[in-house]
Amino acid sequence: MPKVTAIALLKAAPGAEEKVREQALSLVAPSRAEPGNISYQAYVHPEDASAWLVFEEWEDRASFEAHLSSPHLTEALAAGPGLLVGPPAEHVFTAAE
Repeated sequence: MPKVTAIALLKAAPGAEEKVREQALSLVAPSRAEPGNISYQAYVHPEDASAWLVFEEWEDRASFEAHLSSPHLTEALAAGPGLLVGPPAEHVFTAAE
């Protein structure tokens, strides 16, 4: 199966920038520890603390799908509506072989 790369763009609600930072960074270690994870990194825009990008790579679609059901991600997504301006913009790609 081809490798999966996912990119999520997030925008913190006004006043929620620090909470979004805490939550985004709290997902890094447990996501990296998941089976099939190749890389997982959260980035904040250097001039806009409300703008975030999460870049992740997975060995295959199955490991990515398992990540989407992980307790730490499920909990973070449930808190999102109160912290974000709209849902994350997600883009999922598979490696061209």
